[in-house]
Amino acid sequence: MAITWNDNAPIYRQLKERVVMMILDGSLKAGDALPSVRQIAADFQLNPITISRAYQELVDENIVEKRRGLGMYVIEGGVEQLLASERERFIRDEWPTVLARMARLGLDVEMLAQITSKGKL
Repeated sequence: MAITWNDNAPIYRQLKERVVMMILDGSLKAGDALPSVRQIAADFQLNPITISRAYQELVDENIVEKRRGLGMYVIEGGVEQLLASERERFIRDEWPTVLARMARLGLDVEMLAQITSKGKL
């Protein structure tokens, strides 16, 4: 897991987003173990509390579960729940900005679909 940290968000949030992307990309599937807190702390020189906080948010969102003595695992149904919440967040937070930009450029969804299906932008 190669990570570059930025100053725009707390590291625990950046780490959480990285795990979310790994799940959405299929790198982590239901039943897969997340990298251990100890391993991430050593690899990236992070405080284990920072990592635990990121993982706890994933637990709170029912995406991963803590198995005592074994680590953190992506739960069955966690991927689907994550997809649903990420879609909702995209529609609520990002889509209005995309639509406004499209309007400024004189694009509509159908035109954009045609252009991208032809492979020409």
